[in-house]
Amino acid sequence: MHSRINFIIFIVIPISYLLTEFQTCYSDSIHPNAAVNSTSGHRSSSSIVFQVTGNVYPTGYYYVTVNIGNPPKPYWLDLDTGSDLTWLQCDVPCTKCFPAPHKPYKPNKNLVTCTDPLCASVNGPETLNCESPNDQCDYEVQYADHGSSLGLLVKDWFPLQYTNRTVVKPRLAFGCGYNQEVEGPMDPPYTDGVLGLGSGKASILHQLNELGVTKNVVAHCLGAQGDGHLFFGDEFVPSSGVIWSPMSTTKIENHYYLGTAELYVGGKTSGKKGLPIAFDSGSTYTYFSEEAYKALLSMLLKDIRGKRIENANEDKSLPVCWKGSKPFKSIQDVKNLFKPIMLSFAKSKKVRFQMDPESYLIISKYGNACLGILNGSEVGLESVNLVLQTSFHDKIIIYDNENQ
Repeated sequence: MHSRINFIIFIVIPISYLLTEFQTCYSDSIHPNAAVNSTSGHRSSSSIVFQVTGNVYPTGYYYVTVNIGNPPKPYWLDLDTGSDLTWLQCDVPCTKCFPAPHKPYKPNKNLVTCTDPLCASVNGPETLNCESPNDQCDYEVQYADHGSSLGLLVKDWFPLQYTNRTVVKPRLAFGCGYNQEVEGPMDPPYTDGVLGLGSGKASILHQLNELGVTKNVVAHCLGAQGDGHLFFGDEFVPSSGVIWSPMSTTKIENHYYLGTAELYVGGKTSGKKGLPIAFDSGSTYTYFSEEAYKALLSMLLKDIRGKRIENANEDKSLPVCWKGSKPFKSIQDVKNLFKPIMLSFAKSKKVRFQMDPESYLIISKYGNACLGILNGSEVGLESVNLVLQTSFHDKIIIYDNENQ
C-alpha cells in the first residue's frame, strides 16, 4: 500500500506545478494557526492546512488526519496525488481488512448510487453497467505493487477548518473499502486508507472546488527529517520566487505529468533525454525507467570510485546500499560523497528539478547509505519516470488546477 503506483485510468486535466526549495516545512507562513495578512489580497478563509505526519524511512509513508462523519471520527489517510479516489477501510462488513490505527468506518444509509456522475468518473463510462438506478456504486482500485481496495462509494460529512478557524462541513463522496490487499515492504499497522488528490472529478480536491469550499489547488511540503504540511486552496501560493511548469497535455495514466526531461548527475548529462516525468506523492521512492536508472547508477558508481565507501550487498533495505568504515548516523555523514541529480525539462528551459543527496539517499537501520531511486521496469512502469516522496524533501510542490 505504501509503495503505490496507481494504474486505474482517469482523465488528467492540464495543470501547473510550483517547484521551489523551501527552507522548512514548519514555516510560520503555513502554520495552521498563523494569522492571515488582510492586506495581502488573499481571502482570509480560502485555505485549509493539515499537519502531515510520517517519513520516507523507516515509516515509509506520510499521512494526514481527516475527520469524517457526524459525529466526526479521525482517520489516517496516505497522501496520494497519483490517484483520484479517497477511500478508507469500511465495515459493511469488512471481508478483508489490514491492521490499522482506527476501527473501520461504518456507513449509515449514505450510499452513492450507480447513476451518480461520480460513479462514472471512478469506473469509466464505458465499464459502468447499472441494472437499476438505485444500485450501489462499486469500485476497485489496483496498484502496481499488487495492493488493492475493493468497495463501494458513500457520502458523508468532512468537517474542515479554514486558516481563520472557521469550520465548514461539506458532504463528500469517498470509497468504503471492505476488501483490501496490501503488498510492499512496510510492516503493520498501516494507515486507514488513501487521500486521493488527483485532478479527476472523484478527487476530494475537485469536489471541494465544485462546492465552493476551496480553490482547485493543492500543495505539500514533506520534511527531510519527517512530517510536514498539506494545504488546499491558493492562500499560500507565493507571488514570486517560484518556478512554474505548465502541465503537459499528453495523458499519462492519471498522473500529474510535466512532459519530458534530460537527466544530469553532478552537472554532467547522462545522455538520457526525452524522459517522461510525472509527480506522485503516493509512493515512497522515486522510480526511473530502466535506461535512466542504469545510467544514473553507472554515473554514481563512477563518481564514488576510490572514496571511502563500498557496496553493502548484505543490506537488503533497498536494492543498492553503500557502507563506510563505520556506520553512518545521518545523511550529513555521507552527502559530500555524492553529487546532485537534476531533471532539466525540454519545453520549459528554466525548469530544473534538483535532487540533492538528502533527496535520494536514506540511512538504513544498519547505518548504510541506500539509493532511494528504484528501477521502474521492475514494477511495470516501462518508460514512465515517477518522482515520489523521497525527492520532494524540503520543497513545496503546488499543483494548480485553477491556472492550468
